[in-house]
Amino acid sequence: MRVALIHDWLTGMRGGEKVLEVLCELYPDADIYTLYHQRGSVSPRIERHRITTSFVQQLPFVDEHYRRYLPLFPLAIGQFRLTGYDLVISSSHCVAKSARAPRGTPHLCYCHSPMRYAWDQFDAYFGPARVGAVASRLLYGPVLRRLARWDAATADRVDRFVANSRHVAGRIRRYYDREATIVYPPVDTAFFHPAAPSLDSHDGGPPDGGPFLIVSALVPYKRIELAMAACERVGVPLRIVGSGPERDRLARKASRDVTFVGHVSDEQIRDEYRRARAVLLPGEEDFGIVPVEAQACGRPVVALARGGALETVRDGETGVLFSEATVDALAAALDRVRATRFDSGRIRHHAEQFARARHVDQMKAVIDDTLAAPSGTRW
Repeated sequence: MRVALIHDWLTGMRGGEKVLEVLCELYPDADIYTLYHQRGSVSPRIERHRITTSFVQQLPFVDEHYRRYLPLFPLAIGQFRLTGYDLVISSSHCVAKSARAPRGTPHLCYCHSPMRYAWDQFDAYFGPARVGAVASRLLYGPVLRRLARWDAATADRVDRFVANSRHVAGRIRRYYDREATIVYPPVDTAFFHPAAPSLDSHDGGPPDGGPFLIVSALVPYKRIELAMAACERVGVPLRIVGSGPERDRLARKASRDVTFVGHVSDEQIRDEYRRARAVLLPGEEDFGIVPVEAQACGRPVVALARGGALETVRDGETGVLFSEATVDALAAALDRVRATRFDSGRIRHHAEQFARARHVDQMKAVIDDTLAAPSGTRW
């Protein structure tokens, strides 16, 4: 069976790429189509596939500024020719779901999120505080409104949506007027596990006074600045693992108790989880693999009580949820997590329900069900 895998862009191994990696495992001979591929940025399992890129790959300064070509993405995704395939699977948080499958070829979309900046996070990316009042209103506003209309209009190119959480399924229903099957993303709970208890002071956890931790792309909607301010308010150290366009701006605002670790290996990330007092999730996530990885390592999570965190964090049992995205609310949550003794084994057990093997089995079942349906079936 010939399979085409469509992914927005390949620039690192985040949650979307972990899903793509599973699809590559299920279909080792599949072809990959993507707007832009930063060679060497994804796993060898993905890199070994035949990867076709769009004209975006050839645009000036694309390595540093590929997101600035957002208005061209609809044109780029529409130019892929997918004839001759028996199945098209898109892994989409931007435009991949709008690829055109040939008539009679089922198109299944694993949707990480409808396009955030076009629908409900415009201000975080293109609001007046980010790009200036004039550019936000006269340039980015019209472009993103047009993109939102296009995004909704092309939802009918998908025969079946799979959402990465109940939260995203709700957004698919709201913006696309479609239902979605829920399959949580894969978390490598075999790799992410607690340290040996003998290495730590108690119950497999870090010593008292251990730092708080963020593992995240440094982009606006992650709300890193909120966590920095709350940690400064409480007087606790914060370590930030990750990179992104916000890095320099955040570093200028950081106190001396904030450490920017940068991009590190998975082994180093696992060590960071194990040493952390708790892992912070200050922004709203569609699902959020990081909180589950942290819990797989036996560490509690402090998360904003919105989005995917409501499905992955149990307040008082595997972490602490805070209701408002304010410094006061997050600071209070930090105080609460410091005063609570968590059972790392119980936290770990909760994370195991999101194991990679379960994701693989569920995706196989959804794909088989889709292929067995009569041609033209819509869910």
